[in-house]
Amino acid sequence: MASHTSSLFSITTGSSDPIYRQLIEQVRRLIAAAVLKPGDVLPSVRDVAVTLAVNPMTVSKAYNMMETEGLLSRARGVGMLVADSKSPQGPEHLLRPTLERAAAEARQLELDNETVMALFAKILGETK
Repeated sequence: MASHTSSLFSITTGSSDPIYRQLIEQVRRLIAAAVLKPGDVLPSVRDVAVTLAVNPMTVSKAYNMMETEGLLSRARGVGMLVADSKSPQGPEHLLRPTLERAAAEARQLELDNETVMALFAKILGETK
């Protein structure tokens, strides 16, 4: 059971995503990348809030939502732990929210599927 420090997280203040969502997405990605493993201890709400200079209720909200989702579990006297994964998912599930937002925007712009898919294929083919 590894214990992680609050420097594990970072936030983007200018992002349209709320801070609690940024924290949730970071934990999802860290779990998918096996940086966080089942049984690992997350830093306390207070430590994360102080390090990131955010309201502790924001961090608590993120932790509670991840517990409800099954990503984390609460251990008395220890804190929040990465939960055992009962249904392993590949990293592609992390891309879904971004693609859903892009699809919604494409619908708002009334773009047809072929145009959107061609643009996405072009973007995928571009070098970094």
